[in-house]
Amino acid sequence: MSTPPTNGTVAGAETSASASNPVLDAVDATAARAFEGYVVRKDLVRRFKGQYPVPTYVIEFLLGRYCASTDPADIAEGLAIVERQLGNRTVRAGEEELFKHKARDAGTVKILDIIAARLDAKSDTYVAELPSLRLKDVRIDDQLVKDNDRMLTGGFYAEVELEYDAAIAQENGGRPFGVRSLREIQLSTRDVLETLSEGRKTFDVEQWKTFLIRSIGIEPSALSERARDVMLLRMVPFVERNFNAVELGPRGTGKSHLFQQVSPYAHLVSGGKATVARMFVNNANGQRGLVCQYDVVCFDEISGVSFDQKDGVNIMKGYMESGEFSRGKESIRADGGIVMVGNFDVDVSHQQRIGHLLGPLPPEMRNDTAFMDRIHAYVPGWDAPKLSRALFTDHFGLVSDFLSECWSQLRNQSRVSTMHGRVQLGGALSGRDTTAVQKTVSGLLKLLHPDPEDTVPDESLEWAVRLALESRRRVKEQQKRIGSAEFRNTQFSYHMGNDGVERFVVTPELQSQDGIGGDPLDPGQVWAISPGGQDEGTGLYRLEVTEQPGSGVKILNQPVPAPFRESAKMGEQNLYARAKELVGDRDPRAHEFSLQLRAFDAAKSGAGLGVPVLMALSSALLGKSLRGGLVVVGALNLGGSIDPVYNAVAVAELAIEKGATTLLAPVSCRRQMVDLSDDMAAKIDIRYYTDARDALLKALAD
Repeated sequence: MSTPPTNGTVAGAETSASASNPVLDAVDATAARAFEGYVVRKDLVRRFKGQYPVPTYVIEFLLGRYCASTDPADIAEGLAIVERQLGNRTVRAGEEELFKHKARDAGTVKILDIIAARLDAKSDTYVAELPSLRLKDVRIDDQLVKDNDRMLTGGFYAEVELEYDAAIAQENGGRPFGVRSLREIQLSTRDVLETLSEGRKTFDVEQWKTFLIRSIGIEPSALSERARDVMLLRMVPFVERNFNAVELGPRGTGKSHLFQQVSPYAHLVSGGKATVARMFVNNANGQRGLVCQYDVVCFDEISGVSFDQKDGVNIMKGYMESGEFSRGKESIRADGGIVMVGNFDVDVSHQQRIGHLLGPLPPEMRNDTAFMDRIHAYVPGWDAPKLSRALFTDHFGLVSDFLSECWSQLRNQSRVSTMHGRVQLGGALSGRDTTAVQKTVSGLLKLLHPDPEDTVPDESLEWAVRLALESRRRVKEQQKRIGSAEFRNTQFSYHMGNDGVERFVVTPELQSQDGIGGDPLDPGQVWAISPGGQDEGTGLYRLEVTEQPGSGVKILNQPVPAPFRESAKMGEQNLYARAKELVGDRDPRAHEFSLQLRAFDAAKSGAGLGVPVLMALSSALLGKSLRGGLVVVGALNLGGSIDPVYNAVAVAELAIEKGATTLLAPVSCRRQMVDLSDDMAAKIDIRYYTDARDALLKALAD
């Protein structure tokens, strides 16, 4: 148990900052006040990491006991104690006989080690294993095994007091070594959530994200916003029951770090055979498996994992769906999540060209769409940087045993109700998609707002919803790539509130920055092609419009190209003149529109974009998106007539090159399109319009 020291003071934060490296910041000062006795400087952990054969959470367990203070003198004294205990109680390679000698000489010796146990059927007793001493037949009391049954499914780290009995050593087949007592390396107090919730109130949302990421040893200021989201997604299986996730990406990005180093409630299964008995239940003795014993079971190097029985994957598939498995006549329920991590041997874009993003999974899983459907989130491991010295934090974070205990207790709560009445998910989501998104949102909100009584702001809720939709859609996209028709609709969307605008969520790796994606853009946004002119060729643009109370159209580009100013003027005047037929009872003159032009080719002038401007203004005012994959071409005059496009074939070829699936063009282009090659014509759906209203009706998403 981490015991908060009585002599650590808040004022010590400033002393520590000035008396040592690193310089502490505002988040550190807040953390020192809010979690006095439960924080540790993460650079202290690295002093010992690698020197001793134990994971990070074992070191932090000791640091939390002796160094959870902000006073430099207390920290120095605590470090000396930790160093002494690690030096005296960890067994390095080659020191096994020395520790056995100490046990024989003094009668007992204390060590920090993994302790595992098994039933010896011949003697009807349990025997323990201590791998660092290479002992496989250590006596252990039945009650100790019953009280700590995780030692029967792979073991856990503990402070073990090992005794030696010379009299037993004289017996034939005697077992002189025995476990006198043990102390599990994890927090035993149960009121941690109250402490966490109270401390959380002193942080704003961004500060809390920073502090959470620092608590796992990573410095968020060295990460992109995208990488910070990846770090938070990795934490969700620890706080959400039966949460199934996949993370694939480059080597060295810390995919298994959380599951191996930070929490004793997680178990890492390295590549190789995974036995059904060890994972679920041993039919021979009824012993429950890893999913019953741990909050998270992580398969490392997933490409090399296989089950010892043919039905192993099916058992896991059933468990991932319902949280239950049957062995014999008994149905057993567990809440351990399944996480699979592995490496790409190629980059993401190449992986998508040669297959799909679940290709590195074992053969019995990689093309099974039913198995994929059980995965709640696909974490984009390629967005996390390779771990380096610069990425490790020198600031305060929660001690790991406190953090992991809080996470474990948060699993008993749910935040799904937070979405009720505030978020509506789009029609493309199936029942399993909805469940997956809800579980991910619940987990992310528990991380950000551990107190269930807290009011979750719209910004936090929308952030969680977008991240959850993207993570689940990434799974759906791989199912779609395999070719199953039932997964063809992957355009995930959501509404915030009853009258909210429908917003679509994409997976960034499928969308080129300068190409037209298949998903609808937000209301007020439209892809457009300028047919060009004498001094400029065709060019792709994206128009982005936002509206608010006021009047007029404000162009954000500075300086504004004269041709685009003319296009904006034509679009604006036609909106005013034909408001009734375009936007119904909405009054465009009571709104101020902010219009921005983004160019994606050498063409920059924005000439001949009157119809796309009108589409963008109308879409913003209606609060409706235009259909996905659509690009619009057409120039307007003040009278509302559509100007002819003289190079329609070049426009169509550019639309195809940029990834458009539909081209909306004036009907006057129809004859020219006969000259479009058969190969090109097969790649795009060309829709013709006769006037502005016809164009808008054909452009709006269904």
